Amino acid sequence: MSVVVHHCIVHQLQLDAEGKLVLQPRNTCLDISPQIEQLTLQMHQVYAGKPGKGVGGLVSDEADSFPALLDALGDDEDSFLQFSQQTSALLTKTLVEFATIETGFIVFTQYQYLATEFLLIGLLNTKQHVEIDASMQLNVRDHLDLAKMQLAARIDLTERRINADQNRYVSFIKGRAGRKVSDFFLAFLSCEELVDIKKQNKELIAAVDDYLAVEQLDVTEKQQTRAQLANYYKEKIESGEDIQIKELAEQLPKGERDFIQFTEVSERKLEQQFQPDPTVVRSLSKFSGAGGGVTIAFDRKLLGERVQYDPHSDTLLIKGVPPNLKDQLNKANSNS
Repeated sequence: MSVVVHHCIVHQLQLDAEGKLVLQPRNTCLDISPQIEQLTLQMHQVYAGKPGKGVGGLVSDEADSFPALLDALGDDEDSFLQFSQQTSALLTKTLVEFATIETGFIVFTQYQYLATEFLLIGLLNTKQHVEIDASMQLNVRDHLDLAKMQLAARIDLTERRINADQNRYVSFIKGRAGRKVSDFFLAFLSCEELVDIKKQNKELIAAVDDYLAVEQLDVTEKQQTRAQLANYYKEKIESGEDIQIKELAEQLPKGERDFIQFTEVSERKLEQQFQPDPTVVRSLSKFSGAGGGVTIAFDRKLLGERVQYDPHSDTLLIKGVPPNLKDQLNKANSNS
């Protein structure tokens, strides 16, 4: 898959000599090149693979708000330049108001992927890497660290144009380990979060588990079904597309009633479409948990075979301890 990039620009947030957050804007858009197209595609893919996103719509009508700036965005390069500069200034102002220090490069890219028009805004830091040239000289250069993109929002411009009243066209990364960033980012975007993506994905998998239990499938059939769902999730994550409940229902076996009919009478409330959470793929194939100094993970297919769980005594019996763990345990016993 490829992207068609319409506009792209980068501005910088940095600290001045007094330690104050300041914006260093660029005065021209970047020329669209294969490198810019590759950067946009990589940002699109990295963003799609980020777990824990929120979804909503833009609610403010104030003149200097992000929705107003987006409404004024035209198709030409000068309009995109002005929009990016004003939006970056608004982000800087919001960070200062929330007493939050974030530095790096603000990347704006407007592009088309498949039949959908997107605007992706991400704050990226740099990472050094060493390269070698034709004369065998080593050079240290900085590059944008896409893998660690933690502050980003994506506006589905096509969805906003045709279904704005649904308020499902803005998504954003909600936070990172040990730190909540959604408050100031929501304020910056003037966005009302209506869908908790992580919660929706958990509800969906719980609904699938309920459905498989009601259909009384055997262990092998359940494993095969979960493998199909994992593949469906992987395809959606790679393409950047939403989970569609009607599509997903086709991956499930049909009994007296299909999955759609089952969810209609279920107490679980599911959106008809939402972005996939990458963590679901692992949960479909493994059991895992951590707490009290213990971390355990094993393939679902092992439950009832090599792994036995007794809910009454709250114990796990594991047959066939992994060799590297067994070696550590044997050494610990011999030293005790």
